[in-house]
This record gives sequence, structure tokens and C-alpha cells, in this order.
Amino acid sequence: MAAFATLADLRAALRGIVTVAADGCTVTDARRFRQELTDRLTATGVFAEDAAVRDAARWVLRAAAGKLGVVTSSIHPLYMAIGRGQAGGFTVPAVNVRGLSYDTARAMFRTCQQLEAGAFIFEIARSEIGYTHQRPAEYATVITAAAIREGWQGPVFIQGDHFQANAKKYAADPAVETQALRDLIAEAIAADFRNIDIDTSTLVDLSHETLDEQQRANYERGAELTALIRQLEPKGVTVSVGGEIGEVGKQNSTVPELRAYLDGYHRTLARHGEGLVGVSKVSVQTGTSHGGVPLPDGSVGSVKLDFDALAALSACAQAEYGLGGAVQHGASTLPEACFDRFPAIKTVEIHLATGFQNLAFDHEAFPAGLKAEIYAYLRENLGNEGTAGETDEQFVYKTRKKSWGPFKRQLWGMADDRRAAIGAALQAKFTQLFTLLGVANTRGVVADHVPLVPPVVPATPAGLLE
Repeated sequence: MAAFATLADLRAALRGIVTVAADGCTVTDARRFRQELTDRLTATGVFAEDAAVRDAARWVLRAAAGKLGVVTSSIHPLYMAIGRGQAGGFTVPAVNVRGLSYDTARAMFRTCQQLEAGAFIFEIARSEIGYTHQRPAEYATVITAAAIREGWQGPVFIQGDHFQANAKKYAADPAVETQALRDLIAEAIAADFRNIDIDTSTLVDLSHETLDEQQRANYERGAELTALIRQLEPKGVTVSVGGEIGEVGKQNSTVPELRAYLDGYHRTLARHGEGLVGVSKVSVQTGTSHGGVPLPDGSVGSVKLDFDALAALSACAQAEYGLGGAVQHGASTLPEACFDRFPAIKTVEIHLATGFQNLAFDHEAFPAGLKAEIYAYLRENLGNEGTAGETDEQFVYKTRKKSWGPFKRQLWGMADDRRAAIGAALQAKFTQLFTLLGVANTRGVVADHVPLVPPVVPATPAGLLE
């Protein structure tokens, strides 16, 4: 996938396929756009050295997406329908796409086309934005491009996952850390993210006597950031907002904690403005950890997930607050036999990341030389992240997620056949898990509840106007 080097090259490639005007664009040949332009526009939107060329490529993909039936959307109305009992029977997979992003997203769209699945989410966390070197505008470009390339038509759900408050930075200066979250939210919404998970659960203070006091900083900051989202969201769109009550990897959540958070959150949100729409779901902790627990040989240890607690939390969120339900994080390394249990206990959403990363790194098509180079980089540059007593295998397993950014160009530049083999393996894994989660044949229910709101396309870059 060779990037366009100049605006003149990009304009020349558009002729006969896309007509650009001051108020947008018209796609005159959809087939050629998908087959001849999309790969190069994507590579340009990610790797072009000239920012003007990069931004022009991103604009073309964004402007053309709606013309081709690809609409970034909010899953909020679907979740509220689930809360009302008008939809359900499935758990929505939210996949953190850390690397090989174009190939991974294409594999996921192929899976969902074959399964007739409409309820699925692409997401990226605040921390991942940093170490994968994917700012929101780039991430949304790549996901949108993958949808175009695979001929997907309909809603595309792009989510900011764990827009998380750093507890140490917040303790040092709450205003500065809160502003960092506000800035990230604004950046994400401007990039067409229509789903944002606010994670201020890191601010929960268990030293207080009452649950309300423990959750106060969490729900107050969560409500404040929700009010900001309502100010920034496009006309006709209610951005899906998620809250969180239990930091993943810490102690398990309880129903009284959920009530304390939601009651305080709604009281506080009402003070920010009358009629403001709140969260549609709440993430909870029930025994998992991000990435799983690596054993000395680098394999992943078994996890005891409390399904009874998860069921009770989801039931409370739905019955008492009308929300879609509870969200399970850190699930991609769980045994496959667990996955059909999540729909059965009405878990509304499940977050999946490390298992797909492991599949890519450990696939036989992943170049051995590149892997050795990556692992050497980790040992040399991230050695301070090791802990006493851990093996080299544990260290590599824990830190290799941080190679996606520094090695992005090399990873995207793998031979086509290698990328295709990894993409096929990802597609098979997506198919297996998405089937167990019950999202096959959900395109209809998504269409019933999620309106296609035309995207707001920024002004045409001057460099595209001849």
C-alpha cells in the first residue's frame, strides 16, 4: 500500500472516481473507489510525511464514507432499547484494535457480513492511543476505510474505551488531569467517535465509610464529562456514554456500589443541565484483568470470573435504571466455553483485546526476524517495566503491546501473503467468538433502533480544489 506523496498525485488518482467540490464530494465510481483508491488513501492517511497530503486523504475517506453507506453511529438507542426489554439476547463485542489495524478491521467487517451481525464495536483506550501511535482521527480513518474496502453498509460504531483519569496525576492537580480528559473527548468527537466510555473509577476512594463517599469523585467527574459530551455531540446524535465503578484488576464490584454510583451520577448530572441524557451502560469488575495473568512460561493463567455478580449487576442496571446493562472488560483471554454465558446473563457488552494481539504475534506468518527485533527493542527500552522474579517470557508478554506504535510501519509493510494469513486467522476467531456472543443476525435489530444520521464533513481541504 504505497502512500500518495503529493497533493497533485492524490488529485490525479481521484479523477474519474471522485469529484471534489467546495461543499463535499461525489463518488462517481464506487467499485473503483473501493478497489483502486481505498488502500492507498488509507496508507496516506496513516503514513504520509506531508501533513497536508495526510489530512486530504483522511478527508476524502471521511467525505466518501457516507456516500458509500458507511455511517459512524452511536449505539446508545440500541442499548436503551435493551434496557426497555425491546431488544436483547446478545452481548456486543467491543474490540480494541491495537495494531495491523486496517487488516484487523477488514477481517472484522468480513466476519460481520457473513454472520449478518450489526452489533459490534471498534474501540481504542486512552492508553492505547499513546502506545499504538493512533490518534482518534487516524483510528477513525482506518476503521472507516476498512468498512469501505469490504463493502460494508450501515452503522459503524467507533468507541473511546477507558478515557481514564490517572489517579496520581489527578491527586497532584485535579484540574489539569480533568482538562486532559476534556481535550481527549473533544478530539474524539471531532474525529467521529460516537461512543465514549468515561473511566473515572480510578478515583474511587475506599478509605471512606460510605459507598456514596467512596464513589463521589467517580460520579462527579463522570457527570461533568457527560455534560461536556452533550455539548459537543453532533445534532441528531446522542453519543453513547459508559460509566465505570470498578477498576479492572481490582476488587469485584457489588450491586450497592452500582446504586451508589448511578444515584450520585444522576443527581450530579441534573445540576449540569435539565434533561441531560446519562450513561447507557456501566463497566464493572468481576474477576478479570487486562491482558490476563501471564505465567512463567508466557502462557495465560485461568481466571475465576464471578458470573453471578455480573448477572446481578446487569439486572440492576436494566431493571432499576433502564440501562443496557453491565459491561465486562478484560475478557479476550477467557476460555471460549465462557462466551455463550454472557448473553445468557444479559451482559450488554464485552471488551476484547489481548487475545487477538496474541493471535497475531504468535501466528506462524508473523516474520520471525521482525518478532526478534521487536522483543530486543522491548528488553532494551522497557526493561524498567519488569518486576522482580518474573521470567523473560512474562516480561515480553506484558510489554509487547507497546511495540505496535514504534513498529507500525514495519508491521503494515509485512508481505501481503503474511498479512492475509493473519487476517484470515483473525476472521476465524472473530467468527467463533461473535457466534457465541449471539450477535449473528443482529443487523435487523440494529437497523430498527439506530438511525443513520448523515455525518458532518469538515470543509474541503484547499489542496484538493484545483
